[in-house]
Amino acid sequence: MKYTYVIWDFNGTIMDDVEIGIESVNVLLRKRGLATLSNKSEYQKVFGFPIYEYYKRLGFDFEKESYEDVAVEWVKEYTDREAGANTVKGVCEMLSFFKSRGVKQVIISACEKNMLLRNAKNLRVAEYFDEILGIDDIYASSKLDIALEWKKTHEDEKLLFIGDTDHDYSVAKAIGADCVLVAEGHQAYQSLKSFAEGAFVLERMVDIKKIVA
Repeated sequence: MKYTYVIWDFNGTIMDDVEIGIESVNVLLRKRGLATLSNKSEYQKVFGFPIYEYYKRLGFDFEKESYEDVAVEWVKEYTDREAGANTVKGVCEMLSFFKSRGVKQVIISACEKNMLLRNAKNLRVAEYFDEILGIDDIYASSKLDIALEWKKTHEDEKLLFIGDTDHDYSVAKAIGADCVLVAEGHQAYQSLKSFAEGAFVLERMVDIKKIVA
């Protein structure tokens, strides 16, 4: 095994919450008379980081209302639905695979840390991780600062970062980790391929074994 640590994104990588995210934002869009998202494919075309810009692409007008208020409203809708989420297909197999080979595993997420820990426990995956690191607020701005701070005490480790978005790719590059992006989550395969130079872009989670074995 060439890696000593695997760093995991959470939403869309471990937790299959795409449909929940669509349902939640559609509630907000309907309230404002804006066009809703009809399916996962349509959602994946517009989703991206920063989340502020994603909301603007959906039609939210932050001259009329604050991003912070919209975020609070979205989190309420999401929290009402989060218990219905499952893990992404193949995740538990991969978590067991790495654990059985003595590789340490960490979650670094742009999700608020209490929400993150709650969902990791609900999905029964918390036990696989040495650390579960989320941000201090609900605004999903970035996890880069968390990742850079974590890196300071793990300079000599061989890192693999597993995620599903452009932000995961950027964070992986910033901390010198090899990157795998799996198109099971919030962004589509072709979109990931278009920007993720030097990363492995996969359609199935279990195909990670071919990279690390």
